Formats: sequence, structure tokens, C-alpha cells
Amino acid sequence: MPIRPILRYPHPALKSVCAPVTTFDSSLAELADDLLATMRAAPGVGITAAHIGVLSRVTVLELDKAEGVRLYVNPEITWFSQETMNHTEGSVSMPGATDEVTRPRAIRFRYQDAEGIVHEDAAEGFHAICIQHEVDQLDGIFWLQRLSRLKRDRLVKRWEKAQG
Repeated sequence: MPIRPILRYPHPALKSVCAPVTTFDSSLAELADDLLATMRAAPGVGITAAHIGVLSRVTVLELDKAEGVRLYVNPEITWFSQETMNHTEGSVSMPGATDEVTRPRAIRFRYQDAEGIVHEDAAEGFHAICIQHEVDQLDGIFWLQRLSRLKRDRLVKRWEKAQG
């Protein structure tokens, strides 16, 4: 489970749409293990393969140690609630930069596990926010794109200044 280098904003791979996973073998399990180790070292609660430059639809979440690690392969959101909520978001690719994003409060989604078995699930609150955030990343939508242009420009300027 090596810790892999995380791509930093504005790396072009962070704007790339990730390809569906079609092979469910030991290399997928290794990728998931590497993602988990990398996410924990960052630290973060979620990471996609795109964050480490692998353009495959794989994401790992660990929202709570008691609930454990969740691996989502080829996740897709099938329904969004009309009710929204605000949450402070950031990215392992832009450490230290955060801002408030508005997203649907609840979702339904479909994904595959490490063996390729399809699952359908629902999430609300923080879990729903995290799934939406990571699916956006798999679709080449970096979280900053969910901010107004003014908020995004200010945040990017502050972040770039902090980077030196």
C-alpha cells in the first residue's frame, strides 16, 4: 500500500473524465489500497484515482473509522433531492483551500464493488455530499467549479499566494 503522489491543482488530469473500470482483478484491489493509504496520509475523507493521475472511475471514502472504508467503482448518481445543504469542501489536490458549496441533501446512486457486483444505495447529509464531490471529480469537474466565479477567483489567488 504505497502512498502515491497527489496531483496538485491546476493539473490537467483533474479536469479529465475518467474511464469506466472494466477489469476487476488484483490491480484494482491494489489501486484501492494505494488510494486509501494516500488519502489517509493527505489527510482526507475521500479520494479518486484521478487525484493520483489514474483516470479510472474509482473512489475511496472513509467518513468515519467505525463505519470503515467504502470503495465505489464506476459510481453514478441516479437521483438528487430537491432539498439542498451547504457544506465546506476542499480537496487533497488543493490542501488548505476550502469554501462552502451547495449540493443536494440526499442522493441515490449505483456503483460496483471490487468484484464487479452492482449495488444501489442512498445517502444523505455528509455522505451524500462526499459522493457528489467525488463523482464530480471522476467526471472532470473540480470542486471549485461549484463556486461562483468571484469566490473561485478569490480562493485560487489566496491558494496560489500560499504556495509561493
